[in-house]
Amino acid sequence: MRSTALFAPKILIIPGSLRTGSQNARLAAVVAEEFARADVEVTRISLGDFPMPIYDADLQANSGVPASATNLKQMIGAHHGILIVTPDYNASLPPLLKNAIDWISCVQSPHEGRGQVFHERAFAIASASAGRFGGARCLAQLRLILTACGAMVIPNQLALSFADDAYDDMERLKRSADADALKKMVRQLITIAGDTR
Repeated sequence: MRSTALFAPKILIIPGSLRTGSQNARLAAVVAEEFARADVEVTRISLGDFPMPIYDADLQANSGVPASATNLKQMIGAHHGILIVTPDYNASLPPLLKNAIDWISCVQSPHEGRGQVFHERAFAIASASAGRFGGARCLAQLRLILTACGAMVIPNQLALSFADDAYDDMERLKRSADADALKKMVRQLITIAGDTR
């Protein structure tokens, strides 16, 4: 797949897991390759590089927003499209990811409205799970949270079920339905991120 747009948006991929051998970090790498094949500039980060305390309004009032939250917000702001790849924790988000979103929503520059970084770019969501739901229940929660922050979350998403057996020897998705869903999500994020720049 090659992007035919004159403008190629910059895409940021955020895995929601730090666990060694994470299926979601693995999926994030596969999606990054798909963006690269589309001639799109893609950046993949680790939330481990942006450590933050558990969100506490009193902590914010007394100490302000952590520098890592400001840095992550700036990283998001430097891209036109964001893909979050998250594990499913009891049908919801892992605390690591939810905490990052909570802190980012509090970062407000003098010339910005609250949560403006969410309003001005397109978001896509994906999940991988060893179970049959593929993290779909978590994605419903994530879509709700991002929308509440003012984000535009694209319709296409990827819920990769039975992730332990989802790849071939070349680290590509081997089931055609999964590969098609990935490509549709990537194409849609590229198109919408380009339109919202």
